[in-house]
Amino acid sequence: MREEDDRPWDDPARPDSGGGDADVGAADSHVPEGAPDGAPPGGPGSDSPGDSPGDSPGASLGDDSLDLPDNWLLSHDPAWENDPGAPVTDPDMDLPAAAFSAYPSVRYRDEAAGGLGAASAAAPPGLAADLLGSADERPSGRGTRVKRGIGKAFMVFGGTVVVLLLVYMVDLITSIGDVPRGVSVAGVEVGGMPTADAEAKLRDELGPRLTDPMPVRAGDVTTRLDPAEAGLGVDWAGTVEQAGNQPIDPLSRLTSLFTTREIGVVSSADEDKLHQAVTKLAESEIDHEVREGNVGFRTVTGPNVEPGAVEPFPIFPRQGQWLTDVDGAASTIRSDWLAGNAIELDVAVTEARTSRQGVQEAVERTTPLVSAPVTVQAPGTDGEEGVEPVADRSATLTPKHIADATRHSPGEDGALRMTLDRSALQEFLAPQLRDTERRASNAEIVFAGARPSVEPSEDGRRIDWQQTFAPFVSIASRDDNRTLDVVYATQDPEVSTGDLRGLGIREVVGEFTTGGLGGAAASNVATMADAVTGTVVHPGETFRLSEVTGPRTASQNYVSAPVNEDGTGPDVIGGGTSQLTSTLYNAAYNAGLEDAGHTPHSTFLGRYPAGRDAVAVLADGSSAELAFTNNLRSGVAVQVTTSGGDVTVRLWGTRQFDVSGQTSERRDVQSPPVQRERGPGCDAAAGAEGFTVTDTRIVTARDSDRVVDRRSTTVTYDPVPRVVCERPNQDRPDQRPRPRPEPGFPILPGDDARAQQVDRNGPRN
Repeated sequence: MREEDDRPWDDPARPDSGGGDADVGAADSHVPEGAPDGAPPGGPGSDSPGDSPGDSPGASLGDDSLDLPDNWLLSHDPAWENDPGAPVTDPDMDLPAAAFSAYPSVRYRDEAAGGLGAASAAAPPGLAADLLGSADERPSGRGTRVKRGIGKAFMVFGGTVVVLLLVYMVDLITSIGDVPRGVSVAGVEVGGMPTADAEAKLRDELGPRLTDPMPVRAGDVTTRLDPAEAGLGVDWAGTVEQAGNQPIDPLSRLTSLFTTREIGVVSSADEDKLHQAVTKLAESEIDHEVREGNVGFRTVTGPNVEPGAVEPFPIFPRQGQWLTDVDGAASTIRSDWLAGNAIELDVAVTEARTSRQGVQEAVERTTPLVSAPVTVQAPGTDGEEGVEPVADRSATLTPKHIADATRHSPGEDGALRMTLDRSALQEFLAPQLRDTERRASNAEIVFAGARPSVEPSEDGRRIDWQQTFAPFVSIASRDDNRTLDVVYATQDPEVSTGDLRGLGIREVVGEFTTGGLGGAAASNVATMADAVTGTVVHPGETFRLSEVTGPRTASQNYVSAPVNEDGTGPDVIGGGTSQLTSTLYNAAYNAGLEDAGHTPHSTFLGRYPAGRDAVAVLADGSSAELAFTNNLRSGVAVQVTTSGGDVTVRLWGTRQFDVSGQTSERRDVQSPPVQRERGPGCDAAAGAEGFTVTDTRIVTARDSDRVVDRRSTTVTYDPVPRVVCERPNQDRPDQRPRPRPEPGFPILPGDDARAQQVDRNGPRN
């Protein structure tokens, strides 16, 4: 049933539906087929043919339609008989039956007002025509058109929903048990496939990857890892199973047609083997220290290339990196190893301070330096007064020499700072230019006459390598005139003439002489005398015999001789020199110099005052030290001379002290033990007593008679065995060796008679 506002303006039930003017109604009246004869064109029930169409319901319009109010059909719904064209006989109805039998076209008042009369006459009759008729055949009002459009839309929507529902149900049923659409595993599409087929496809396409080494990228290192060695495998069924089932949600099923989803591989791994493989890979290939940029040099060879030619090349910087998270790296490999792409591992990075651009610029700066040799020119000494002339010298630095001395280190803003290693160039040039240098000579005390004299010092010259190499880079960067001049510096002597003359060395301050020197010991004493003579001890300095003489070896002209200066004891290199040290000790004693260390003899020798001797060589052949300190205001010069069997030591300076000595009585005297020997080599000896003695030295200032020093030294001497020679098969000796006669008069140290007596019959220590 239509709504009230949709009721047609013209209705065939209206008795006055044939309204219009009489002429038009008579001429254009339309009698429907089957209508009763004599029915007026306007239809029964009309008051008059000339009534106005709008005066009463059912008036006939000029286009054979009825003019009915919009709500007329709601209140005048005819009760149709079996024959829709039969007239209505209901007495309550006010619409003639002829209106329905004539099927007049119905038009709404808004259509009539729009002037669509002719067109509406051609519209198909009935409700279906109202709903489905074309707009051209069935003009309607605005509200009617909207409602008709909504009706069509609902019909289309409902049909679409039904179709989609059918498609969804079919798709849902047919895809039961398949892998969800859009699923890929390591780049292999398996979506929409049965699980068995999907697993088979994965085995076919991913199976070869199980044996192929996988690419691994960590920082700036790209390497490979063997899956089998790392204990990696694939759980094929688990991989397909993790994709899940087909979704029931229609939206998810729809979007799966246009999207893909990577689910990854379910790997199986031997964790211990994987961890070991990753650790080994890190240690061998991934981890490395930072490398700063540098400039390298390679040798250039060829038929027209000069020897030593080189060319620089860049060594670009490299970051330092370490794989710190081994467990995390193993997890990444386990999950991504079949993805087909290089596995990215995170590393801790230390950036280099240099840059590639800085290295390239350094190469450009270095190239001219090694493009050709550099000549180093050293001027000679021709024409210098008092100096031995030396000709000009030159040396050549090849490009290889220059390259070996060139150093590059990180600078600022990624640049390289270039420096020159002078020591490398100096090591090469020094032997070739050494003759152009001259060492400074110190002033010396010489004993050419009765008194010492000063030999003047001389300045020297040495190569100032720092100043010489200062312009090297500038000169080596030239294309020609690549000559470097040597710069010299004056070398001052350690002891100048004025310094030595100011020491006041003009008289003897201490002297002592001993005799009985001979044999191989005399040669050793002469060698030591040459080394000691001329030594100058400045005030406050300490004289040490070992520093002055150096090692006492055969290379220093020392020979093998008995260890004791009297010719006894085993032979050692430098034996017998204890006579010189004992003589030197007594000269320093007489000069009032301070004792800084000495070693007395183990047995007493009569050639030296008791308690005033010193050895130079111990019984095992090692050296013993002798030292004294110059406590005078002047310097002290040492002079040692040998003449025949005598050794004399004189100490020169300026006399400042008077020295006297006091020797105590011998105490704790020990008789010599008896030593019996047989054979032709036996040498009978009387032996000597052992005892203890104390020597006291008193030093007095010459200008005030004031005692400056009083010092006592106690020495204990061992007894010397008495040797008794026995004949073969003789139980007891019939004769004892005659005792050595003691001298009946005092003999001063150094007296020839005392020395000869000691050498002949005395104990040998």
